[in-house]
Amino acid sequence: MNKLSTSFGFFFLSLFLAGCAEMSSVKNEYSQNNLRKETGVPFANNQFTFSWQYTDSSSMKPRGGTTLGQYVTLDKNPNQKWKALRKNNLSRFERDRRAILAMTGAYRVSFDFIETLGFSENYFPTQPYQSWGTEYVYLVEDKSNFVSLQHILVMFFSTGVNNQESEPIVIKHWRQDWKYEDKKIHVFRGFKTWERIDFNDKTVQGKWSQSVYQVDDSPRYQAIGKWTHNANFSSWLSDETWRPLPRREFSVRNDYNVLIGTNRHTITPTGWVQEEENLKAILTSSGNLKGTNPILAKEIGVARYERIIGHDWSAGDNYWKTTSPFWKKVRNTWNGFLEDESTIKFIKNKEGPPLFMTMFALAEENTEGSISSEAEQRLIKKTIESYLEKFEN
Repeated sequence: MNKLSTSFGFFFLSLFLAGCAEMSSVKNEYSQNNLRKETGVPFANNQFTFSWQYTDSSSMKPRGGTTLGQYVTLDKNPNQKWKALRKNNLSRFERDRRAILAMTGAYRVSFDFIETLGFSENYFPTQPYQSWGTEYVYLVEDKSNFVSLQHILVMFFSTGVNNQESEPIVIKHWRQDWKYEDKKIHVFRGFKTWERIDFNDKTVQGKWSQSVYQVDDSPRYQAIGKWTHNANFSSWLSDETWRPLPRREFSVRNDYNVLIGTNRHTITPTGWVQEEENLKAILTSSGNLKGTNPILAKEIGVARYERIIGHDWSAGDNYWKTTSPFWKKVRNTWNGFLEDESTIKFIKNKEGPPLFMTMFALAEENTEGSISSEAEQRLIKKTIESYLEKFEN
């Protein structure tokens, strides 16, 4: 990826993560082989059918943008990973594991969030949120009872001139790790603080933890849940968990501190869907809800991962191939912190660029091979530590 693409990628990343990612009319090409053609109505038309009927429509215009993406083709045929998941005579553990592995692959993703209830005096619903992406989910690691999946966006935009498209924009997105019968997780407590909690064998029996990490591989949230398998779908539902405000929210909101809710992943024959149900809560200090009226509102969110074919992922493949050794060192560093420390807290008002910008820049430098592997590992550890409060045990 050249420096121009990298610079534009950083710029786009800041917009995308800030909840300002431009929307797309991501259309579909018609073809045979049981592929469905969709109308390609632009997201900018605010295609909401579930909203607040008696609220002025202009105030309910979803946040987003207007940039158009490229045409994509949906794959409507059940994929091989789905077929592997549905085989007979699998153990529950193996069926769980195959459900997780079925999330890998090539997708068009759409994100929709809307507040459904308000609990504060004079509550007025905020604008819904819509965004999109074309995203590949790579298998990073598979050790039977541990599976790691890395999401990478590879997006093309219409330039508006003779139907030309932009150069690919590659963004390392979030990561999800799954661990079977995990007895130790770090939970978010608000105010950039994560605390470790321990479980007994009975509590986690037959369950999987899902650990979600930011684009820079720093922790976001962890939760324990159980997979259930039905005739034509498989679903994992988390226990209630606290999570930091997503950038789509903290870039425009400062009236609450934490999301408290559940997270459901459902595997279908042609993709998967992530559903969230969140309460927007106010804290007085780390781990402590406000004494009166602590909950502002409830929101629901849906992220649909629809399998696509024919998309050019080569830029993402190249990025992941060249930078994955660097990001492995980053993961190892964070794993060490999470293993050794009971509390992890970020510096409240850290000066300089945010951690994700610093780490992305280091990842780009890594491709030039300017320092040894050992020196790079020390640099990564020192860089991350510079963003953290002194560890507490």
